[in-house]
Order: sequence, then C-alpha cells, then structure tokens
Amino acid sequence: MIVSVHQPQYLPWLGYFDKIDKADLFVLLDNVQFKKNEWQNRNKIKTSAGGQWLTVPVMYRFPQLINEVEINNKERWQHKQQQAVISNYKKAPSWDSLEPFFTDLFQSQWQTISQLNIHVVKTLVKILGIETPLHIASEMGDFPEDPDERLIAITKHFGADTYLAGSGGHDYMDMDKYDRNSIKVLFQDYKHPVYDQLFGDFLPFMSVIDLIFNHGDESLRILRGN
Repeated sequence: MIVSVHQPQYLPWLGYFDKIDKADLFVLLDNVQFKKNEWQNRNKIKTSAGGQWLTVPVMYRFPQLINEVEINNKERWQHKQQQAVISNYKKAPSWDSLEPFFTDLFQSQWQTISQLNIHVVKTLVKILGIETPLHIASEMGDFPEDPDERLIAITKHFGADTYLAGSGGHDYMDMDKYDRNSIKVLFQDYKHPVYDQLFGDFLPFMSVIDLIFNHGDESLRILRGN
C-alpha cells in the first residue's frame, strides 16, 4: 500500500493531484507550520497577460499551524477572485464543469485556510474522478515532530509499507530512517502535459482549474499523461 502526504494547498497545480492519484491513501497534513508566500493560500491562473495570482488573505502569526491560520475576510478576496475567474474562463470550453464549485467557493464563509483548502482539494478530487481516499492529519491523533519520523508514523498508521514523496524529497529526507523502519520510498516524477489553453502559447504550472475549464471530463486522462 502506498501512502502520500502533503499540506492542503489552495487550488493546487496538476502535480499535486497526480500525487493523490498515484497513492492508495492521501493525508492532508494540516497540523504543521504554515508557510507564508508559498502555495497554502495562493495559486495561479492563466490570463491574456500571463499568469495571475489568486491569493487568499490570511492573518498569520508565526509560528501558527496551518489549521490555526484565519482568513482575513475583511478583504473582498472572494469578489476579486470571482471576477478574475469569470473574466478569464467564462468562454472556456468546459466552463460549466466548475461553475457550481466556484459559486459555492465564493458564496460560503470560510474561517481558516485549512478549512477552505481541505474543501477545495476534496471537491476537485471528486470533479477530476480520482478515487484515492483522503484523510486529515489533525483528526488522526498525535505524531512525532520530526518530519521524517512523522511521515513514517503516518505510513505505519495505515499499515502501509511504501511512502510516495515529492520530487524534491531527495534533498531533505533522511533515507536511513525509512530503511530502518522497512518503509520503501518512491519519488514523484511528474511530466507536465501540454494541453489546449485560452490565450495563446501554453503556460505550465497553473492551477488544475485551468485544465478543467479547458478540457472538462477529459482532464484526468490529460493529467495522467494521456
């Protein structure tokens, strides 16, 4: 059994969902430190002028955990993002695929970034048709603080023998710890597909919503590399 773990992100890119798709179980790690100016409260969409950030404003105080970080709802972030999505994707071939998702996203009241991101990831997984079960780390009990020992403990929690790491895991993981615990480690090697987009030349590493708006029911096949 393959387990993979990642922090809940906002409107993640294709590779995030490839990691979910390749695992037998996926854990949303919401009880580790929030990282400002990364992917936990923002992502990119494609516009006629190139990539544009969609950012959720947060009230972060170091060293808060992801599930402790509140959203700053005094800012009209939902209205701004709704206008950006409509302006850039209303004419997309599969606009209807995500219109209900964004209606819910922009009309609901979200208190924390983890609440929002977990909802986003779970819903997009269903829309794509990925069947991997998702689990929330904060609902699973306590795990070690050491990053490698935490991942080993989560893997063992499910009785699994294999952990799927991100492509950058080589740079920071202590592989001896996994060997001593009889945990095999696989490293993601995602090849970004090229697909038809609006606004000219292909621009990679956008949010997965760019793929879904443009290809609808074909999105998972494209995400998997056709």
